[in-house]
Amino acid sequence: MRDLDQTALVVVDVQRAFDDEEAWGPRNNADCERNVAALIAAWREARRPLVYVRHDSIEPGSTLQPGGPGNDFKDVITGKPDVLITKHTNSAFYGEPDLHVWLQARGIRSIALCGITTNHCVETTARMGGNLGYDVLFALDATHTFDRVGPDGETVSADELARATAASLHGEFATVVRTKDLAG
Repeated sequence: MRDLDQTALVVVDVQRAFDDEEAWGPRNNADCERNVAALIAAWREARRPLVYVRHDSIEPGSTLQPGGPGNDFKDVITGKPDVLITKHTNSAFYGEPDLHVWLQARGIRSIALCGITTNHCVETTARMGGNLGYDVLFALDATHTFDRVGPDGETVSADELARATAASLHGEFATVVRTKDLAG
């Protein structure tokens, strides 16, 4: 495996709002939060760059609005990161402070991604990271998503969506890996 010392771990939107199954529906990967915690612990122990990303929704009625309990990080998000990025869109690269500028200022050319949701904010960040020239590692088993209804009215399971994300990203925008590949 590659040297991860100059790889930033970017933890995307691991927020309490996503615990509301009534709002979001069935999810996959019950091990997501445990794997996110393992990655954070490994990055802290190795003193690697750690980035937390929080979605501060500006949509009326969103459970991710600042000040609401759903905006808070889940308990697995511990300690202070090297930087906290807040965003209103899917990609962590469209947040404050500017993630790309922050990474460039530190000479960081590689990012490892984990968080919620697999096929939205984490995938969008991976695609943008790849397009910006970063070596992107996508820790699929440290993400989760929810069942979605397609335009044809058929439900696509969270597991199917995660598999499709992995297939779309791997070898194009990112290298899809597992937590054990990154946290040993």
